[in-house]
Order: sequence, then structure tokens, then C-alpha cells
Amino acid sequence: MSSSDEVRRSNRATFLAKGRTDLSFPIDRTVLLVIDPVNDFLSEGGAGWELVKGTVEKNDVITNLQRAIETARSRGIPVLFGPMAYTKEDYEDEQLQQRSGINRLMFEQKMFLAGTWGADFHPALQPRAEEIVLMPHKSVDVFETDLPAHLKRLGATHLIIAGMTANLCCESTGRHAMEAGYDVTFLSDAIGAAGLMAYEASIRVNYPLIANAVITVDEFAAALDQAGDSELIGEGDTVYGSDDGEIGTIDQVVMDSETGPGYLRVPRGLIFQEDTYIPLDAVVRRVGQRVFINIPKMLISQLPWSEPPSAAEQLIKLGPSENEVDKLFRSRSPSSLRPSARASG
Repeated sequence: MSSSDEVRRSNRATFLAKGRTDLSFPIDRTVLLVIDPVNDFLSEGGAGWELVKGTVEKNDVITNLQRAIETARSRGIPVLFGPMAYTKEDYEDEQLQQRSGINRLMFEQKMFLAGTWGADFHPALQPRAEEIVLMPHKSVDVFETDLPAHLKRLGATHLIIAGMTANLCCESTGRHAMEAGYDVTFLSDAIGAAGLMAYEASIRVNYPLIANAVITVDEFAAALDQAGDSELIGEGDTVYGSDDGEIGTIDQVVMDSETGPGYLRVPRGLIFQEDTYIPLDAVVRRVGQRVFINIPKMLISQLPWSEPPSAAEQLIKLGPSENEVDKLFRSRSPSSLRPSARASG
């Protein structure tokens, strides 16, 4: 194998849960991550309370975080806590207050100062002695802590994210986890933000594209309760997008065959003017008679799903094989793969 082939393979995107057969959360490979469940965000008098209290109160975030945590604990799913904490050295030595707008805000508002009441866990959201509290994240990405090492040690493939805040720490961590190959789910009613606009942008627009599902705590619990049960999709089940938007009712299920990939047919109705043929491999969850696919409802009309998928079309979607590609970008390959670029460096 050439050096350029080795680099190409090492950078290949992958999916840790590939080859999965379940449509619920595998109990032995699922982890709940609770981000910044601390007083500065969730308690009156906290340094960030006035910023976030609108969505925290509207979503009843504290109660729903409690429910999510207890749901995970009762099923034997590990709960990881990802808080922030800042010391004098972070600001004097590392000058984090100059890194970004959010770091400047936290510095000026004296948020999450190490050892203070504000950086401590909310009284209703205390980790148990045996549970994992991650090293503090210093900006908005919990994946930059020891989280990856714990996920690997636990054999996790599915990461459930809840906590604070929607468009910053929760979103950045989920995005990074997805890029690292994890099956990511956000709990929409156990997440708050600094304002409704920030919350809605994350929940309705961004999360459905960077995760496999955006669901409620109730739906999370229901999916866990049916783990191990028959998960066959059937006629009469209702399809929902990754944004939790209702798409329609299934009237036909066709399995994979030599003529093409399997699909679900959702007949046209008030929303969609044509029958919709959803590939079976787009299905990521089944909760009762609710079937979730990993594309938001708002994008369905832009997909080529107005006809049943064919074997020929599937080959086109797969693209060329590696050994058929001379230059990755047609006119050239990435600079890091060119011997001249390596030599000049």
C-alpha cells in the first residue's frame, strides 16, 4: 500500500455503530452525557441564570434532566457529567479570556470559577460517588476533555446529550462526537439556552443535521423500555424526521432485494404531494409505533425519494471505488498527499 493510500485510509470517515441491527439504544453501548448542570446556569443567583432562565423554565430543564438521569441509572446506562471550572492560571497564563466571545463573557461575568458555589452541581443534579465527572472543558467542546477516553473504555457507540447550553457546549460536543463516529441523540426538553432564538436554531435546524435524532426524555425512556423487543417496522407505523417532525404513516414495507434497497412507502397527503419512498437504512429508531429517520422533515421534499430506490441508482450514490480515483478533487489531490509538499515542509 502506498503512503498516500495509508493517509487516505487513516482519514476515512467511519461510523462506530456500523452493521447495527437494533432500532433502540443498545443498553451496553449507550452513555448519557449531562453538560454543565451547575448553579451558575440552573440556580437563581447563578452568574448565567438571567441569560438562560427563559428556556430553562419553559422547558422545565431541571426536572427533565433529573428524569433523564434517573432513566439512565435505572437501566444501567452510565451517566457522565461534563462541567466547566476556571482558575487564575487559565486567565493569567493561558489568557482564555482572549480566545473567543463566550470565553470573554464567562470571564467578565465570573462564571464557573473553580471551587465556588457557581461551579458546583445543582442540588437536584448531583453525581453519585461512582459516576464519572469529566475534566473541565475550557470552552464549548466537552469532546476536548477526557470524554473520548471514557467512551472508548466503556465501549460506547451511542451518545445521548443533555444540559447546557443548546447552541454552544451541547452543539459543539455533539458535532465533534458525530465526526468521531458516534451515534448522537439530543434530548430536546432537557436542554436550555441563552434565549429562545438560540434554542430553536439548535433544536430545529442544527441538531437534526448533525445527529441521528432529536427526541424528548419520554421518547428516550420508551426506546429503552422496548430494547430487546421485536423492532420490526410495520404498516401503520408513523414516520418522524430527525427533528421529531411527523412525516406520515407507512402503508408499505419492502425489504432489500436484488432489484434494489428496501424502503418504506409513505403515501401522499396534506404535506407531501407525492408518495415518499424512504430507504430502510435511513431508519435509526423505533419507539412504539413511531419510526425515526435521520433526516429532518423540512428536507424530505429535496431528496430523490419520489420513486422506489433501484440497485442502479444505489451504485451511483455509492460513488467510485478508491482504486478508480486518480486525484481526489479531480484536478489534484490534497497537498498532504503530494511528495513535493512533504519534502518542502
